[in-house]
Amino acid sequence: MKIIIDNKIPYIKEAVQKIADEVVYVPGKDFTPELVRDADALIVRTRTHCNRNLLKGSRVKFIATATIGFDHIDTEYCKQADIEWANAPGCNSASVAQYIQSSLLVWKSCRNKKLNKLTIGIIGVGNVGSKIAKVARDFGMRVLLNDLPREEKEGTEQFASLNKIAEECDIITFHVPLYKEGKYKTFHLADENFFQSLKRKPVIINTSRGEVIDTDALLKALDSRTISDAIIDVWEHEPEINRELLEKVFIGTPHIAGYSADGKANATRMSLDAICKFFQIEADYKINAPAPDAPIIHAKNHEEAILQMYNPIEDSTRLKNQPEQFETLRGDYPLRREETAYLIKY
Repeated sequence: MKIIIDNKIPYIKEAVQKIADEVVYVPGKDFTPELVRDADALIVRTRTHCNRNLLKGSRVKFIATATIGFDHIDTEYCKQADIEWANAPGCNSASVAQYIQSSLLVWKSCRNKKLNKLTIGIIGVGNVGSKIAKVARDFGMRVLLNDLPREEKEGTEQFASLNKIAEECDIITFHVPLYKEGKYKTFHLADENFFQSLKRKPVIINTSRGEVIDTDALLKALDSRTISDAIIDVWEHEPEINRELLEKVFIGTPHIAGYSADGKANATRMSLDAICKFFQIEADYKINAPAPDAPIIHAKNHEEAILQMYNPIEDSTRLKNQPEQFETLRGDYPLRREETAYLIKY
């Protein structure tokens, strides 16, 4: 079996040798029809568009994307071509929660806020949004949840409308998939009308997909002080991001909220598991993230420990200093571990 793999997918080389006869590693943007023609499976990230142009005439039977999102896969074409695919739902949800937890602590310190006096609105309450709700409640925040698909299935009791979130929230964070059309369309969910409906000059956070927020509308909201701050990890037109927006956001990072080593290891494991299941291969492999350089943390309190483990200002500073290095900063992201990898001593 031949597998083509995005060369930025970590912790995979030793494990994949147990299931494949031939493995080729290439940058995500360099997948070509010629390259994949005789491959049986692909393991990709969001930079590889798996569509008719890439796949027609190939013998590819399975695509695993080591990501939660799958809008880079033309699922309709895959269905027509009898190509199965799998994503990695929830793989990096704890990593995104860590990113937002640390970002809120940095913001509260810089802006002299008390989180337990604030209301947060979480738009999209799947694997990631549910973990953000726990982070917020642990901070003592009031939490409003918005999730139309879940509301339709579960009833309205635990969910709030977008209007209610716009009126009552001090912080609004987006955790929805990108749907460009249809009943649950999320493309430009935060548009000019949305920003005009805001009542409390909230902080806007986006770690979902760049296209969920209209960049021009967000810039206008920042300039007019309709919102107080923005924390942005995902951007329209990545990697050619809007430099003006980058300069104006409180924290701006190169699509790395989910890039903890733990989340990456989960995604790699889930991708290989999916391939083994599809091709009915039994394989014995372990995929573990490397230990942190300093696994023991000395801190006065838990909030200080959280920021020792991960402080997003470092990522933001790097991107603001070198925005043209977006892809490099993302592709060569340094080791970041989640809290379970540390021993904290107070």
